[in-house]
Amino acid sequence: MPARSRSPEWTLLRFRLAGWSLLLVCLWTDPGNVRANWEFVSALSTFEYRHQVLGPARERLEAWNQLLRDLSRRPEYEQLNAINRFFNQQLSFKEDQRTWQQSDYWATPIEALLKGAGDCEDYALAKYFSLRSLGVSSDKLRLTYVKARRGNRPHMVLAYYPSPGAGPLILDNLSSDIRSAAQRQDPNPVYAFNAEGLYLPGVAGNTRSIDPKKLSRWQDVLKKMRDEGFTVGNG
Repeated sequence: MPARSRSPEWTLLRFRLAGWSLLLVCLWTDPGNVRANWEFVSALSTFEYRHQVLGPARERLEAWNQLLRDLSRRPEYEQLNAINRFFNQQLSFKEDQRTWQQSDYWATPIEALLKGAGDCEDYALAKYFSLRSLGVSSDKLRLTYVKARRGNRPHMVLAYYPSPGAGPLILDNLSSDIRSAAQRQDPNPVYAFNAEGLYLPGVAGNTRSIDPKKLSRWQDVLKKMRDEGFTVGNG
């Protein structure tokens, strides 16, 4: 009985899955990448299946994957600078209404890189999860809402605390230079959060005050990250 011929679409899908499987072997056999524990193949093959041809998005995703591998053994400050520059260069700023047809949408790094665009939350989230995948402790990282003194406009940045009690360094989509909060005179912090909790400035020395599970959008993006294979603790 003659074998059934495969459609061109099936052949293309098999080729793509084989390529990502080879990439997975490289990731898991690279001892410097042990901390990441991110199933790129599962996530990317799913997106390839859904979108068929990723085009430039695939290049962005592969560049991100390679960057994480290259940074796996570098000092944290080098990781901060490289991750901050990468997303500031790879993503174009666009409001959620234009990108997602929603007034407020928190994208995962993969979603943002697929679109090649995001708003301030998406930049901050992409940097946060990238640094977490590199092994940076969540207690050093806080996603922070600020309001500019001029215009009172809300804005999200990623704050990095090098040690307990130290002032934070700020990773901002508006600048590829990382500066300390003390050097930035414009933004007023409103609140910050990470996997451990939500922090209010001026409350008990800016310590944790609210369970992070009460932040519904944060929980939504954590669920999406887990669905994409991100498994570093609770975020």
